[in-house]
Amino acid sequence: MLQDYKKHCEEREKQAIPPLPLSAQQTSDLVELLKAEHEESELLMGLLRERIPAGVDQAAYVKAGFLADITTGETSSPYISKKDAVIILGTMLGGYNIQPLIKCLQSDELGEVAANALSKTLLILQCNSFLNPVDLPWYIDTQCD
Repeated sequence: MLQDYKKHCEEREKQAIPPLPLSAQQTSDLVELLKAEHEESELLMGLLRERIPAGVDQAAYVKAGFLADITTGETSSPYISKKDAVIILGTMLGGYNIQPLIKCLQSDELGEVAANALSKTLLILQCNSFLNPVDLPWYIDTQCD
């Protein structure tokens, strides 16, 4: 996958046009590469951050699922911590990243980072997972009695 995408980028550069974003299959292949040590880790992370469409594209679904699994400990990457996963989810602008970010609000470790990420999210159309703020472990009630 990586070699094919590099070739694609070179061909597009010769035409003076940007490379296409990663497809869902390419994103899935990228995810597998990110789960283990790789000599081109910086390139892989750049592709994850910059070459997958935001929102509700199928590649974004794969990306959000991978990052969500990191936040819950279901999978891991030597390059992405749980906090990093939340931060990257926060760059996706909305769509498939919303549910994982809301789940992270309930985490002592990730709650504040998730709240910050959600505060910068543009596309929250519907959310069936409403939370009472006082139930969040990091919530501080600033109202005085």
